[in-house]
Amino acid sequence: MKKHTNIIITAVASLLIVTLAGREFIKNHKKESNDKSSTNVSENTCEDILDTSIPDTSISDTCVADTNTPDTSTSEADILDPTYEDNKEQFYISEIPDDIFEKMQGKSYKADCTLPRENLRYIHVLHVGFDNQVHEGELVVNKDIADDVLEIFKELYESGYQIEKVRLVDEYDADDEASMSDNNSSAFNFRFISHTTKISKHGMGMAVDINTLYNPYVKTVDGELSIEPANAADYVDRSKDFSHKIDHDDLCYKLFTEHGFEWGGDWTHSKDYQHFEK
Repeated sequence: MKKHTNIIITAVASLLIVTLAGREFIKNHKKESNDKSSTNVSENTCEDILDTSIPDTSISDTCVADTNTPDTSTSEADILDPTYEDNKEQFYISEIPDDIFEKMQGKSYKADCTLPRENLRYIHVLHVGFDNQVHEGELVVNKDIADDVLEIFKELYESGYQIEKVRLVDEYDADDEASMSDNNSSAFNFRFISHTTKISKHGMGMAVDINTLYNPYVKTVDGELSIEPANAADYVDRSKDFSHKIDHDDLCYKLFTEHGFEWGGDWTHSKDYQHFEK
């Protein structure tokens, strides 16, 4: 009987040990599973954050990028490179083209014009405007001064000398007052000297007027001062300092006189500060 009792006790003890060991195994297995699960959640969370991250495109960053764009603004001096060699094809003399001569009819080339067409030449030039930009210019002059005028305009262009407009007077219906008041520089316009049968220098194409508003024609008539154009009163007093004034120090004066032209500003009976003639 005692022997059987010992066997039973041993069996119970063994069973108890196995049960406790099983519980510990299950506990440890659950802990490992929980740890792995926690690790996987953590790793997945990090991966999710990386996958859904968005580059920073805030307004402030965009503004900074815009303000760092290189400055492409230029000064007036940078805008223009008046090099004749790069533009020499724009300076030329020709016989008057048919379309130009047609526009001159009844205007600068009037019905009573006694100067043959073949005595005149069309000149195409470039010039620097008051806006410091390059502009095309047109003149009609006598063939005897065409080479001189072209050379003078080349040198004025290369020097950056400013001439506001160089248009055929026909664009003003050959109205000298309208052309001068618009500060237009021009040459040929057929007419006789008042109360004579003598053709004027402009009528012969032997004179050129430059920046006419700033350099008016001034004379005294019946004791009163006559100013042409009429809107040039502010530029009659030549002792004043102002832009575009032609005087003995002016490049335009120097070039024209070097080429044998006479300046109206040197006249004694009147003053024609815009005028150069041969």
